[in-house]
Amino acid sequence: QVQLVESGGGLVQTGDSLGLSCEVRGSTSDIVSRYNMGWFRQAPGKGREFVAAINWSGGSTDYTDSVKGRFTASRDNAKKTVYLQMNSLKPEDTAVYFCAADRQYYRPDLKRSGAFYDPWGQGTQVTVSS
Repeated sequence: QVQLVESGGGLVQTGDSLGLSCEVRGSTSDIVSRYNMGWFRQAPGKGREFVAAINWSGGSTDYTDSVKGRFTASRDNAKKTVYLQMNSLKPEDTAVYFCAADRQYYRPDLKRSGAFYDPWGQGTQVTVSS
């Protein structure tokens, strides 16, 4: 059974940086390398929000406007791991961050809707204090 396991969350101050990791377990690197991956977040009392996506090769990324220029998604298919580097963090970035794998392999375009993704990780908490 494929599992996505996020790590790297924590409590930081405004302006700090934090790096999240998402390891794909229960699959081979060959298979992992076929799927686009997404990062989403959910703040207290709010719905799930798209943050970033990276295509299967790592050659294409997409970001929501509020994180463009601050967040960077990357991946290491050999390690079956996807990363989200977050710089210049703001209190409004406080949320539980989730990674997810696209349902379709080699999808040519990156999706922002969570409906296109499964499975999901359990999430990691990021808290940015002011």
